Amino acid sequence: MRYLRPIVVATVGLWLIVGLAYPLVMTGVSQIFFPRQANGSVVTVNGRVVGSEHVGQSFNQKAYFWGRPSATNPPDNPLGVGASNLGPTNPKLIRQIRVQLQRLRAADPGLKTSQIPISLVESSGSGIDPDITVDSALIQVARVHRATGISEPRLRNMIHQATKVPLLGFIGVRRVNVLALNLAVYRHLYQR
Repeated sequence: MRYLRPIVVATVGLWLIVGLAYPLVMTGVSQIFFPRQANGSVVTVNGRVVGSEHVGQSFNQKAYFWGRPSATNPPDNPLGVGASNLGPTNPKLIRQIRVQLQRLRAADPGLKTSQIPISLVESSGSGIDPDITVDSALIQVARVHRATGISEPRLRNMIHQATKVPLLGFIGVRRVNVLALNLAVYRHLYQR
């Protein structure tokens, strides 16, 4: 009994500190200093939620830029984030890549397999990456131009506007947020 009391006090004390106080303090701090990020970086159009800046979405229409394939089931499910963990010799991964390549070439028959960046055929580590490389966006300009009539220089400018630079100038790569880019296309088409 002499040993039981300190164990119970330590357990309850740690539970109150780590399980209750710390999360409440962190939630309060994040709500004060980073409210947008703490609430999911939600993107709205005309008062309607259309997505999150940090969660990839499937865009399948030829008039919009396509992001990375999703590794979650169902696709783009933020509750089931995670990589597919399929190795480079796994037949399932090879099949998925072939299907994605066929999909991209069917949407843009002039596209050669050797031109398609890897980020358009393989999912990311999270499975719901919202960004693609600048090359992945540029390779889609001709398709989006044909589908929308928006000039290729204008589309390239939209890509430039949606491009994020590496953190501190050297951590990561230049990348394009697909939702931001597609919202620019949408605004150009429907909100002039």
